[in-house]
Amino acid sequence: MVPVGVSNRHIHLSKEHMAALFGEGAELTVLKPLSQPGQFAAKETVTVEGPKGKIENVRVLGPVRSLTQLEISKTDSFKLGVAPPVRLSGDIDGTPGITIHGPKGTVTVDKGVIIAKRHIHMTPKDAETFGVCDKQVVKVKTQGERALIFDEVIVRVSEDFALDMHIDTDEANAAGLKTGDYVELLPS
Repeated sequence: MVPVGVSNRHIHLSKEHMAALFGEGAELTVLKPLSQPGQFAAKETVTVEGPKGKIENVRVLGPVRSLTQLEISKTDSFKLGVAPPVRLSGDIDGTPGITIHGPKGTVTVDKGVIIAKRHIHMTPKDAETFGVCDKQVVKVKTQGERALIFDEVIVRVSEDFALDMHIDTDEANAAGLKTGDYVELLPS
C-alpha cells in the first residue's frame, strides 16, 4: 500500500522571481513541512492571472528552485484560460506562461504552467520492495465507494524521496481520496 498526497494548486519560484514578487532579500517562511524531505508549504502566496481570469492565494512551495513553475488542475486551467500539458515537475518546455502578482511586484513568465502528471515518490529500497524501477509506468487501485484504477502513474525513485503518491485535486475528488489515504500498487 502507498500513502496518498493530494496536491492543491501551487507555485515554485526561482530566486529571481522570488525577489521580484516579494522584495530583494526576501526568503520563504515555512508554514508546514510536506511529505517529501526538505520540501515545505510557505506562508507566502501569490495571485496568478491568465487570459480569462485569476486565482488568488496560490501557495508558494519551498525551497526556491532554478525555474518558476505553476502546477494547477484541469479545472483551474479553465478559470485561467490556459491549456497546460500534463507533465512531470521540471518539464516546462513548450508550456504556457502566466502572470504572477506578489506584494512587491509582478512577473510574467513565458512558460511554466503544467498539470502535474500523477506519480509515486519512493526510495530505492521501496522500489525494490514493490519490484519497480525509476520512470516505470504503473497502475494504482483506490478503495471505497468511488474506487477506480489510475493508469499512467510514473514511479520516481531517489534516496531523497519518501514514499508518497501525488495526485491533484481533480483526481482526488474523482476517486474520493484525501491526503493520508492509501492506494494499492498493482502488479505489472
